Amino acid sequence: MFMARILVIEDEAAIRRVLVKILTEENDAYQVEEAENGAEGLEKLKKQEYDLVLCDIKMPKMDGVEVLEAGRKSKPETPFIMISGHGDLDTAVQTMRMGAFDYISKPPDLNRLLTTVRNALDRKELVAENRILKKKVSKNFQMVGESDEIHGIKEMIDKVAPTDARVLITGSNGTGKELVAHWIHQKSPRSSAPFVEVNCAAIPSELIESELFGHVKGAFTSAVKDRAGKFEAANKGTLFLDEIGDMSLSAQAKVLRALQESKVSRVGSDKDIKVDVRVVAATNKDLQKEISEGKFREDLYHRLAVILIRVPSLNDRREDIPLLIEHFSGKIAEEQGTAPKGFTEKAIKLLQDYDWTGNVRELRNVVERLVILGGKEVSEEDVRLFASK
Repeated sequence: MFMARILVIEDEAAIRRVLVKILTEENDAYQVEEAENGAEGLEKLKKQEYDLVLCDIKMPKMDGVEVLEAGRKSKPETPFIMISGHGDLDTAVQTMRMGAFDYISKPPDLNRLLTTVRNALDRKELVAENRILKKKVSKNFQMVGESDEIHGIKEMIDKVAPTDARVLITGSNGTGKELVAHWIHQKSPRSSAPFVEVNCAAIPSELIESELFGHVKGAFTSAVKDRAGKFEAANKGTLFLDEIGDMSLSAQAKVLRALQESKVSRVGSDKDIKVDVRVVAATNKDLQKEISEGKFREDLYHRLAVILIRVPSLNDRREDIPLLIEHFSGKIAEEQGTAPKGFTEKAIKLLQDYDWTGNVRELRNVVERLVILGGKEVSEEDVRLFASK
């Protein structure tokens, strides 16, 4: 059972006792501690981890506003519920602007107090779960490597991510263009908003416009109801257009308009919908060649390629292969619930000498095959037997 630690900071002993009594009688999973003044409460907050703080606003020496301000600096994820007297309403509202979760009035109403406490604890638990999930997502989209090429990409991402500049990522299939797009999003101010991915090569040309911009009921035979597109789904976040070189010219024209005017219209509708979307695109094609052949719009290219990031092939960064083998071996072991399997130096050297036409994606598949079929430690012989193409 989750044991919630709650700190009550209140200088009036009678009210403090009431608060403690209400909380402990309501739920035996509430572990409640007390502080008689702001300074004592702040000292406890610095030394201990609390899931919630109830803090009076009017206290001698150090008032609740000062405690909130200092507490938010040292423990920004700990929610505060402020306790306000009759004349403290304006100050209570001010504390919410400073980051307090909510406030309750004296004398505390039983139902209001318990509801607010439950909501604050639920919110903290949700924030903690989201943080864990983001770490897991970040780990899944980790860029592994210490080569100059990978360091250059990481430095570029660090510079570009905080901005809203559009990015065009180029590179062969399997090099990790999607990882670069995820990293840009995760390191950006939009990281808490959606990351929406569209594989332009996987969607038939007659459906790509509906996929991107949505449609209204009756726009075409199978449009049985209104449907939002990916631009709307990615509002306030990032839209990743993978393999944009495969997009039809008519869809390219609509994407260009969306980028120019920050608005879209659903298929079958003339109503404009405002969108706030950062577009990151990727391609394995030579778009300059596509432009010269009339297959890609030059004006769209210049809109997308504000920042260009080229992801190198695995053959161009062979020094990263030992790190990638270790990374994939650990991930595969985690997925299968087994201990990571080691690779001998000769096995790694042999893998470094391979021609990796399928790039990192191919290496990952080969490592998984070797982990499953190889011995306790993957040997050079295992590589010769099981990693042949």
